[in-house]
This record gives sequence, structure tokens and C-alpha cells, in this order.
Amino acid sequence: MASDDPYAILGVKREASQEEIRRAYRKLAKQHHPDLNPGKKDAAARFQAINAANDILSDLEKRARYDRGEIDASGAERPDAAYRRYAESAQGAKYRQGSGVSEEDLGDIFADLFGRGARAGGGGFGGGPGGGQTIRLRGADRAFALTIDFLEAARGAKKRLTFAPAHSLDVTIPAGVADGQILRLKGQGDPGIGGGPSGDALIEIHVAPHGFFRRVGNDIHAELPVTLAEAVLGGKIAVPTISGTVSMTVPKGSDSGTVLRLKGRGIAPASGPAGDQYVALKIVLGAQADDGELAAFLAEWAPRHSFDPREAASGS
Repeated sequence: MASDDPYAILGVKREASQEEIRRAYRKLAKQHHPDLNPGKKDAAARFQAINAANDILSDLEKRARYDRGEIDASGAERPDAAYRRYAESAQGAKYRQGSGVSEEDLGDIFADLFGRGARAGGGGFGGGPGGGQTIRLRGADRAFALTIDFLEAARGAKKRLTFAPAHSLDVTIPAGVADGQILRLKGQGDPGIGGGPSGDALIEIHVAPHGFFRRVGNDIHAELPVTLAEAVLGGKIAVPTISGTVSMTVPKGSDSGTVLRLKGRGIAPASGPAGDQYVALKIVLGAQADDGELAAFLAEWAPRHSFDPREAASGS
């Protein structure tokens, strides 16, 4: 199998399912990302090849055309694809091998398919004076990586990606973008050949971890410190969310580890309902631990209110 064959690049069989292709791509993209392979000169080229292979195989139409030999591994039209389809049709039957086709007849075929100037032995595909049309090839895709803050990923943002002196791309980050997701910027890759369309820019998003929030699907999880008084007496407290601070009621007598839900305060995807935020309470004594009055109270109170919080854990 050729080294530029997308199936070989992703390490999958030709009959692989779309899900198998997706899993293989994600694994290889992370393994060969240039940021994770500093000093390896071929990492960027390998990463670009992986993205180009996925561009073909993840698209059902492109995959089918590649399997039929109509496009090559870069997605460009094969110069002989149109001639092959013509020759295999009823109209082209007389041009099959053994039919004694002349150079003039062959020139007429290519003239019909690619322009009147594309005659065999004269003009060809050079596109020069009196020549035929130039073959148009799509430009190659370019792969980039962009690291953004957790809240930028959650809320959406506009970023500028600078990849060379005086060269940059303006990237719109959609709200709710996930770590490892790849954004495609149409026409921002390498220029095409012969007037062909430019390739695309493929930007893999890396989301930096946050000190308070943690994402699980479209939900946000956080651990929130509360005082002993807040846990025992209950009351309203301020809670940070990805969209700002909100008020939340702590039930009276809450244990450390109690999880409360803030409905609709998670990630809001482009379609479908927003996720929720789950807040796990963590009782923190802080300076209260050295409070003599509290210690004296507990010394008198505890013996009259026996309770073993480890009873269930001991199995007794």
C-alpha cells in the first residue's frame, strides 16, 4: 500500500467503519502532534499527513471517490479519471484498447473533456498560447495547534494564530469547543495549482485546565469550600460559574461532599440544552480550628452526642 494512501496513514483497513476511522485519527493526531514532539523535524509533516488522510476518509463522498480512483490522496481530481469514465461508457467503447484509435481521435476525446486545445501531441495541458486548459489541483491543507483558556472554550472567543513572521489567522472559537476538537478554516491552507481552490487550515484546539472548573461532557464540576457554620446552619452563598457568580442555597446540616446542582449553568452547545453545574461542598475550618470557644463547646457537646461517621466504612 502506497505511503500516501490515507488508509495506510491511519492504519485502518479499507472496510473500516467511520467510527474506526475517527478513533484511529484521534489517536494518531494526539501521538504525532508537533507540540508533543519538540525537536522532531518530521512531526509537523506527519501530523499534516494524518489530517489530510482524515479529510478524505471522514467524508463519505470523498472516501467513495477515492476508492473508485477518481481523486488522489490529496483530494485532487485524477487527470485520467474523466477519460476513464468516458472510455468505459457506450460512447467511448470505440476508444478501448485494440480499437486502433488514432492520435487525432484521442486528441478529440481530450478536447471534449478538458477543452478544445487539449489535443494529443499538441498543446496538451500546458495552458500556454493555443494550448488547452491547465489542470486544476486543490491546495494542501495546513495543520496548526492553538491553546486557549478554559473559559474561552466555554464562552467562545476570537483569537489570532501567528505561525510565521507577518503571517497570522483570525480564528473564531465557538462556545463549547472541546479539547482536541479540530476547527476547519476554508481556503486558508496552501494555494491551489492551475487556479484550483486553496486547501483548508485545520486547527486543533487544546484547552488549558482551570483551577476551579472541570468539564465532563457539557456539565461543569467544581468543589466549593464552605465554613462549618454554613454547612451546619445552611444559607445562601456566592458560587462562581462559567457565566458569572450566582447565589446558591446550602441546605442546613450539609455534609462535606454533598453535591448540589445549578441547572443550565454548564456548557451551552450550538444545538440542544445547556449542561448543568455540579457543586461539591467541602467543609473547611481554617482559623476556626484554633478558636478556643469552639473547642470548649465541642468538648462539652460531643460526649452527649455520640456519632461514628466511620461506622459504615468499618463494616460493623
